[in-house]
Amino acid sequence: MFAVAHVLGLLLATFALTYVLPLGCSLLMGDGLWSRFLLAALVTAGCGLLLAVLTWTRRRELKPRDGFLLVTLGWLLLCAAASLPLFLALPGLSFTAGFFEAVSGLTTTGSTMLTGLDQLPPSLNFWRHALHWFGGLGIIVMALAVLPLLGVGGMQVYKGSAGGPVKDERLAPRITQTAKQLWFVYALITVAGIVALRISGMSWFDAVCHAFSAVGLGGFSTHDRSIAFFNSPAIEAVLIVLMVIASLNFARHLIALRRLSLAGYRQDPEAQAIFVILAVSVIGVAVLLNVHGVYAGFLPCLRAAAFNVVSQATTSGLTTQDYQAWPVFAPYWMLFLSCIVCSTGSTGGGIKMFRTLLLARQAGREMKLLIHPAAVAPLRIGGRLIPDGVGNSVLAFIFLYFMTVALLTFAMLLTGMDFDSSFGAVVASINNTAHGFGPPGGVHNFHSLSALQAWICAAAMLLGRVEIFSVIVLFRPVYWRK
Repeated sequence: MFAVAHVLGLLLATFALTYVLPLGCSLLMGDGLWSRFLLAALVTAGCGLLLAVLTWTRRRELKPRDGFLLVTLGWLLLCAAASLPLFLALPGLSFTAGFFEAVSGLTTTGSTMLTGLDQLPPSLNFWRHALHWFGGLGIIVMALAVLPLLGVGGMQVYKGSAGGPVKDERLAPRITQTAKQLWFVYALITVAGIVALRISGMSWFDAVCHAFSAVGLGGFSTHDRSIAFFNSPAIEAVLIVLMVIASLNFARHLIALRRLSLAGYRQDPEAQAIFVILAVSVIGVAVLLNVHGVYAGFLPCLRAAAFNVVSQATTSGLTTQDYQAWPVFAPYWMLFLSCIVCSTGSTGGGIKMFRTLLLARQAGREMKLLIHPAAVAPLRIGGRLIPDGVGNSVLAFIFLYFMTVALLTFAMLLTGMDFDSSFGAVVASINNTAHGFGPPGGVHNFHSLSALQAWICAAAMLLGRVEIFSVIVLFRPVYWRK
């Protein structure tokens, strides 16, 4: 426990460096909040260094089991630290709303309890979007490149924060080198997105903020109307491309950059499935909107469907339309897509496409064995043999995922919220996408939630970001036995 606390102190002190970005933005934009960010940085760094010093004599090499505790407490501590500028800059902000905003930002969910985003101080808006960017590839993965320099190994954290088969793969001899390379690709895509959005008509400030949101697959915007504020097909097209790129495995982007070839995407079963599902869904929803006469003509229907379906499916949550006004099939289908579309190793949430493909193949194999009991039917995805243990772990994850959704939905129902709103808010939160149905839906934000409802959604966001197992395992008595 003390060894984990020591690492958490170093992590917190390192996180204080991220306040340099909003502090610089405040000085550049002249909104007068630089002193608040400086104070938040000093408090965060001071608390982190104090914790590290107090536990200095108890530090040791981390064990694999320590990764679970480190990931869970790390996310909680960083969310608490990230909320400090919000409380300092917005004196009337409740503790619930501030912590909710920070959790939503770092987990790249994008739900917000704030209103009047257009009038929010620029540096504070920038900080909200920066949280998406830092959390996008995982604040814990980013720390892999920093903590080893301070004498802390990174593999334990990586195994605790990575899900599915990714945790057993390395693209470089050392995990820290892998993390640095992935962050380079992440930053490169972000810079390209900023330039493309600026060319498309956004201001530099809006371009930076929305590139952070799109690449991190978060739903924060600098405007209450989200992307509808710009009413620009060019901007929507750029954001669609960024969201699709971010929904794919970043290791695949790194390999493509190394080889200067797109062949890897054609060989990736997850990428193939994602492209097919998104294409079919966009066209299908566009046809549905056209049949019901929601917009005048097929092209406006296609434009609305393309952006909003891709945004919700990739767990981004940026919007151009209030899709609650659409035929009921469309929003429910989009919510379903948010559960399965994103690839393993992407910045998105949900069950992930690898697990979906594995369950589909497993179901097909079981049906084959019912007809031919003596057949040898190995489970393969993309030509790769999948061990039985992986299938069992996926089944366990899916069970915990749906049980968590069910229990949290019942918790929301106990607060008096109707079923559609409860279910939509929980599923959207656990998938780390911004919107559900009812009050938290479409272009609406979560400001209508009560404090208890907001805490339930925040818990769902954190569970979704750490993929449930890392938290649930801490409640097992056997975990705490020596």
